[in-house]
Amino acid sequence: MMAAAGAATDTVMPPVRGRLTAGAPLAPLVWFKSGGSAEWLFEPADADDLCDFLMALDPAVPVMGLGLGSNLIVRDGGVPGVVVRLGKAFAKCERLDDVTLRCGGGASGILVSSTARDAGIGGVEFLRSIPGTVGGFVRMNGGAYGREVKDVLVEAEVVLRSGERKTLSLTDLGYTYRHSALPDGAIVISATLRGAPAEPSAIQTEMDRIAAEREASQPLRSKTGGSTFKNPDGHKAWALVDAAGCRGLTRGDAQVSEKHCNFLLNLGSASSADIEALGEEVRDKVKAHSGLTLEWEIQRVGVSA
Repeated sequence: MMAAAGAATDTVMPPVRGRLTAGAPLAPLVWFKSGGSAEWLFEPADADDLCDFLMALDPAVPVMGLGLGSNLIVRDGGVPGVVVRLGKAFAKCERLDDVTLRCGGGASGILVSSTARDAGIGGVEFLRSIPGTVGGFVRMNGGAYGREVKDVLVEAEVVLRSGERKTLSLTDLGYTYRHSALPDGAIVISATLRGAPAEPSAIQTEMDRIAAEREASQPLRSKTGGSTFKNPDGHKAWALVDAAGCRGLTRGDAQVSEKHCNFLLNLGSASSADIEALGEEVRDKVKAHSGLTLEWEIQRVGVSA
């Protein structure tokens, strides 16, 4: 469909085969259920649709990928430019051989780990605990329970901001803790992951253990954003937050979780400004108490209202 200049922007958008929406609210699409709108929200029909769109799009227009929105604060003024959200066309996983899967950028961690289980591929069970998509955890080097994406990734296929489709190796991605060298505006459309042979029943047992441990220790049924701060070398972020007296701290309807104090919660109608300001207050208190500076793990995007 062709989208001309909409109410949200003066930029004329290129034609697309997928869905292009001006002024799309993002709060319903993120776990915190707060924040403003995307100037444009693009849900491409397939990889070619994404490539063609980005190639034709004015290079000055910023582009950002959005997965399940589990690790994200969208500021109240919204996100300028184009937010790309990968739908069902990108949510497939296929077995390539006895130990290798190719997974679409829109596939969830649960789908990846379940597909691996059914194929008898062990070593990717930890993805069961990452509440995001392949695109998100490839970009962030997502990890949990002693493993991270760099331990299982072979290569990732991406569409660059220019519209060029490119395959990046593990080395190309330059992984460090919760960080990659993926260029700004690049969208991960698939990833090849390699595990090891294992019995499906043993894989399921490990997935069940991980699920139970998360349920017991994290506020999974709340409006949250997952782990808020990165663990500094030799420390656990939650312990530093707790020691600084921040467990249960509130600002408006935003709260530091009492169950796991490296999680922030929206108790009802918190604004993104409330949530982000609470996080900054926690950082200040931890710095004053321990001398350590916590780094945000949650991505904060967009402009303030």
